Amino acid sequence: MSSGPIQNTSLVPGGVIGDGRYRLLASSGVDQRCDAQLWRARDGQLNRDVALTVLVGDPADQQALARAKRTAERATHAASFTHPGVSRVIDVLTPGTGVKLDEGILGIVVAEWTQGTDLMDLIAEGPLPAGAATRLLEPLGAAIEGAHHAGLVLGADHPQRIRVTSDGRLRLAFPGPRPDAIARDDVKGLGAILYLLLTGRWALPGGPEGVPVAPTGPDGSVVAPSTLHPYVPHELSSVAVRSLEDTSVGGIRTSAAILQVLDQIAESEAQTALIEPVHPEDDGAVWTTQRPQRGRDHKRKLWISVAVLAAATLAVIVWLGVQIVSFFSDEPTKGGGPTVVIGQTTPATSGQPAPPAPTPAGPVQPASIGVYDVTNQPDNANRANRAVDNNPATVWQTENYFQPFPALKPGIGLMASFAEPVKLASVTITSPSEGTVVEIRVAAAENAPLEETKVIATATLSPGQTQIQLGEHEATQHVLVWVTKLAGGGRNHKSEIAELLYTRAQ
Repeated sequence: MSSGPIQNTSLVPGGVIGDGRYRLLASSGVDQRCDAQLWRARDGQLNRDVALTVLVGDPADQQALARAKRTAERATHAASFTHPGVSRVIDVLTPGTGVKLDEGILGIVVAEWTQGTDLMDLIAEGPLPAGAATRLLEPLGAAIEGAHHAGLVLGADHPQRIRVTSDGRLRLAFPGPRPDAIARDDVKGLGAILYLLLTGRWALPGGPEGVPVAPTGPDGSVVAPSTLHPYVPHELSSVAVRSLEDTSVGGIRTSAAILQVLDQIAESEAQTALIEPVHPEDDGAVWTTQRPQRGRDHKRKLWISVAVLAAATLAVIVWLGVQIVSFFSDEPTKGGGPTVVIGQTTPATSGQPAPPAPTPAGPVQPASIGVYDVTNQPDNANRANRAVDNNPATVWQTENYFQPFPALKPGIGLMASFAEPVKLASVTITSPSEGTVVEIRVAAAENAPLEETKVIATATLSPGQTQIQLGEHEATQHVLVWVTKLAGGGRNHKSEIAELLYTRAQ
């Protein structure tokens, strides 16, 4: 919690703090969540620039003192961790270290200065191409993964703590995690930074003033980047949103999972160029009451960087265009064949024979159908009705996934809702996507959690029609066709469903 406006006459450009050792050059931001000011400063003893995370508050406030002490302790522990994605902690100053701290300052984390530019300056002209965002984020993600393996929390969950190095990589430039921060917060921060790069919006509480907040849907979840900008690849959009979710099903909870997707996207976009080096700013200390204004030359370099990235991703955009054309095509993938009937057996109990399967009585049309997705990112939701429009020439299709389920999500499906409870004898699926594996599940409600649905049949689809005979089950109004394995292989996993036919049991 912020204790309100910071009152300290030393915290201005040109001010000297830390027992007269550090002269403040320019403010890099404020992390109001933990009353921390972020400064570029000059170390008068060693004659070099440093990054200062200045913890401020009322020395009489014991809770504020305890929070600052905890942050200082965590920064001290992190001093032994070295990685290119994190600025090295040089010193940690607290009232107990023998250094006189100015009034209102409860601690200072001193780190090496990161040459380059502020992250906020990089996205000031708009979102970055997907390939550039991926390349930027990878080193920071690797640093977080390494720190977590070492039992450390970095505190990489505020955009003003991040800078872009001269060779085009994101780096935690102002270490010093909040006293209550956990490893999960680093993962959320990674997802929020990816979201920021792709959309120019911040998706976590306590972001910098003036930065647009990420929009949310009716359920309170953050709107996917691909919804705001359709050119964002589905995989990357999904990673950003799922990293922010706290749900046990569908949420990404480790940086390793994020890195896996980033690596795969980087491979597929090998033609994406690295960001042009951003030359360090002039080291001359010019003190002002405002943040230094970027000159025309600096703006021009930022524009060149973005232009180079845009040109480098042209091949990727062309590839995406091909995918979009495929997306809007009404023609299913070629395939056909006879109807394959797959029977289901119910295990016998107490030595008694299994009950016979229900006898078909005729088709029944659902009242509605929708895409069921536990990650709140349904694939082609506006096309679900094509699976029950009695026209095999139109299809509902999943997105194309770089890796099979459950890498990014446990599955995807179509939930049919009937006007009244029905007992089904079979579900017939017309699909060209050979090898797709589905489960037929019954549910108490169309939005029931996956773990509360019941599997009554499983099948592997053949090209053409696959009739799945169902075992004994209670009458229900909601039936889910849940895809657990997509067709395809390599880096292309995708399935299509042209038609679903539900047959009522007698």
